[in-house]
Amino acid sequence: MRTSTAARAGQYAALLAYLVFLAFPFLWLLSTALKPPAELAGLHPTWIPRDPTLANFRQAFDEQPLLRAALNSLLAALSAAVVAVVVATPMAYVMARRRTALTRAATGWVVVSQAFPFVLLIIPLFLVLKNLRLIDSVPGLVMVYVVWALPFALWMLVGYVRAVPAELEEAAAVDGAGRLRTLVSVTAPLLAPGIVATALFAFVTAWNEFFFALVLLKTPEKQTLPVVLTHFIGAEGVADLGPLAAAAFLATLPSLVVFAVIQRRITSGMLAGAVKS
Repeated sequence: MRTSTAARAGQYAALLAYLVFLAFPFLWLLSTALKPPAELAGLHPTWIPRDPTLANFRQAFDEQPLLRAALNSLLAALSAAVVAVVVATPMAYVMARRRTALTRAATGWVVVSQAFPFVLLIIPLFLVLKNLRLIDSVPGLVMVYVVWALPFALWMLVGYVRAVPAELEEAAAVDGAGRLRTLVSVTAPLLAPGIVATALFAFVTAWNEFFFALVLLKTPEKQTLPVVLTHFIGAEGVADLGPLAAAAFLATLPSLVVFAVIQRRITSGMLAGAVKS
């Protein structure tokens, strides 16, 4: 009994330490955003602002077009998530249900492609977008985000498709449903948790992405939020710390809110099964 209690206490302590580790950057960012300039320049930083203020948030919106940049990021992230899921779902279905040498090779390529660095991809992608006249455009950026998110989306959805009992599809085939009807009416509803998780991954990846947006978008009106955040750093590398922390804090909120809203549905959907009576 004592060993079990000690083990459980150790598990809770490890979980608490992990939560503190994850929450520390976000809480420190909020603390910095609420501090006045005099307190930020102090030699002894504190956790809790002694004189909290919202001036940094107002200054951030006054200095940079954060709202426009956030709308650009939202448009690019949502578009990339939707397109990636729509393209990846039927591909994942084929790769999961047809076990051939070609599908095994495709699965291996999907895994290997995740090891490619950004620098290796940016030049060919830039040339392709240049030929398509999509440089310095949000649709061109969305195309790049879809290409980047598609391999991992495929890898995730293949696992979800394999978890769906094949007997359900066989029963639908006996009832006269074709492949497309089976995918839409039988498999897709059971894949809903996986589709939501995959879309969330694609959205968060595109929302936080910086390198591709920096290289491909030159017009200030089209730049995304991560690129605009760099404008708070001066030419000599000196950061305007208060407004930067305020803007960065606001930039992290959409991902947290989206996950907080749908995480319960993801969990309940993953635990829910299909029972044919």
